[in-house]
Amino acid sequence: MDEQIMRRRVYGADHDDPDPGPRPGHAYVELVGGPLDGLLLDVTGWTETRRREGAALHTEIGRYGPGGRALYGPRDGDPERFDWEGDTP
Repeated sequence: MDEQIMRRRVYGADHDDPDPGPRPGHAYVELVGGPLDGLLLDVTGWTETRRREGAALHTEIGRYGPGGRALYGPRDGDPERFDWEGDTP
């Protein structure tokens, strides 16, 4: 796995986790823009259809605060990145 990716934080990792980075053998996409910018999302085992659907990710730092979600979808032509599409309650 690329050294730069290995130093990144994975979405959902506990804040007190001594190793919040990616795990060997897992597949990740980078979240770009919005409240989760720069985090990695573990998409291990996701089908192509599932990846095309994107993700609604829980976050407390989005527009709607605790309980809100940040919407991310795949970037056209770049399967390694999901772009921020907005927030939802």
